[in-house]
Formats: sequence, structure tokens, C-alpha cells
Amino acid sequence: MYYLTTALFFPPVSQTNSTGILALGGDLSTERLQLAYRNGIFPWFEDGEPITWWSPNPRMVLFLDELIVSKSMRNILNRNSFKVTFNQNFRDVISNCQNIKRDGQNGTWITNDMIEAYCKLNELGIAKSVEVWQDEVLVGGLYGIDLGHVFCGESMFSKVSNASKVAFITLVNQLKKENYKLLDCQVYNPHLESLGCREIHREEFMKILKSK
Repeated sequence: MYYLTTALFFPPVSQTNSTGILALGGDLSTERLQLAYRNGIFPWFEDGEPITWWSPNPRMVLFLDELIVSKSMRNILNRNSFKVTFNQNFRDVISNCQNIKRDGQNGTWITNDMIEAYCKLNELGIAKSVEVWQDEVLVGGLYGIDLGHVFCGESMFSKVSNASKVAFITLVNQLKKENYKLLDCQVYNPHLESLGCREIHREEFMKILKSK
């Protein structure tokens, strides 16, 4: 395992260990985060732990044409009971992702330092959000890193049933319109699998990531 210094550097992802961890340390500067995502690496750690950088194999992704929208979800979308916006309230979205209660999790990996780091990326137009509103109240959303041809999803939240699914499906449809190649979902999740996401070998993911 590689221990980062102040130098702006990551080892190749081929050096990742069997658990998916590539390196420890470094910082959450905008420059380092951009370098990480461009090279298939992302931070994932909890308060009190060193910054931990991951590049898992296999990688959970969505090929946009493989999106699964159930009949019930199509009915919900057709009813227009939610309003969806893009990149209008990034800080509230990431803060809700930090605070939402999740089954099987005692805490959150979205630290306060991470919120500030990603908000800086949002100001640069690199981190983006999707907001879902009901009666002018923010009830769901997601955020991630926009690489121009791949969108790296980070986290999503839902305060009412199906709100995060609405955000996810709306994002995918927008990415398809703009000819993106992939939505990166990082690691396996059965909920994401139900939406059409699947695992691929890291080498395949890296080829797509580097294909721009």
C-alpha cells in the first residue's frame, strides 16, 4: 500500500490491494481530487481515519442503455409529482447525503472536510448535483464528479419514497442525451443492480475512462 506525501501523485491502479485500497494519506485539495477521479480513484473513509483512496476491482457501473425503469417508476415519472433540477443546491444535497440514516450503517463516510472539498469542486463546475423537489421542499437528490464523458456518482438520498430513484433516472436520461459513455457507481449495491448497474473488470472501466 502506498503512503501519499504532499506531492501530487498516485501510483497506478494496478497496485491496488485485494480489498480495493490503493493509497493512504495526502489531502482533499481540488487538484488531488481531480487527479484521482481522472485515474479511476476515489476517497472513502470515516472521521478519525486517514484519507483512504480506492480503486476497486470489479467496478460497479451503469452502461446508460441498460437502465432499468420499472412500470411503477414510469408511472411515478409520468405523474410529474416531483420537480427535478440540476446543480441548483449542491451543498444541501451533499449535506443530506451526510445526514440521512442508512440501513446497516452506524455513521457516514461524508466528513465535514469532504463536504467543503466537494463544494469547492462544485464551484469549479466539476462536482454536480441533481435535486428532487416536492411542494418546493428538497426531498431527494444525488451528487458526483462530472468528467465530461463519465459521471462518477458519489451518493444519493431520499426523504420520501422513490425520490432518489427519480434523481438517478433523470440523470441517466440527461447523460444519454449528452452522449456520456458511463455512469460510475464504484462498488456493488443491490439497489443499484435493480436499476441496471453491473460489475465490470477494472481494466475495462479504465479503458472507458481514458477513452476521451
